[in-house]
Amino acid sequence: MTITNEQTQQQSYAHEEPARMQWHALAPEVYKAMVGLEIAAKKDLDPVIVELVKTRASQINQCAFCLDMHTKDALAAGETAERLVQLSAWRESRHFYTEKELAALELTEAITVLTDGFVPDEVYARAAEQFEETELARLIAVITTINAWNRFGVATRAVPGHYKPGMYKH
Repeated sequence: MTITNEQTQQQSYAHEEPARMQWHALAPEVYKAMVGLEIAAKKDLDPVIVELVKTRASQINQCAFCLDMHTKDALAAGETAERLVQLSAWRESRHFYTEKELAALELTEAITVLTDGFVPDEVYARAAEQFEETELARLIAVITTINAWNRFGVATRAVPGHYKPGMYKH
């Protein structure tokens, strides 16, 4: 069965909820500090790994705004839809990613989900094998930063769907 444009136009989507607040306008000094942290954290890191990490953390934290942003930025930068679709099941789709990307994803999950209270030594060791020490420090900073952005997004119910790739230059 083929769906026509007329049928699609008749489909009614759920109402878009407004954001609870525009926190960046209410606390501009905090926003500016976060942007500074963001810029410093990702310096000299592979942008593909940065976007994969940001997307994976945002999936875990269920931050719709950040998912919208980082998947669009990743696609605009040349990432494939297939790798983004497989990202939530990366352990079963390992062959889509490099060993370095897999180490970054595993570290992302360990830092994002702290229910065990720590990052396991073996996870850290695998990341340390793939990343130079300075690079690893920056990767940890990127993971920490996206987790902070996610918390701002979910707490204030930032609205997804309106982001355009590269809209924010940080």
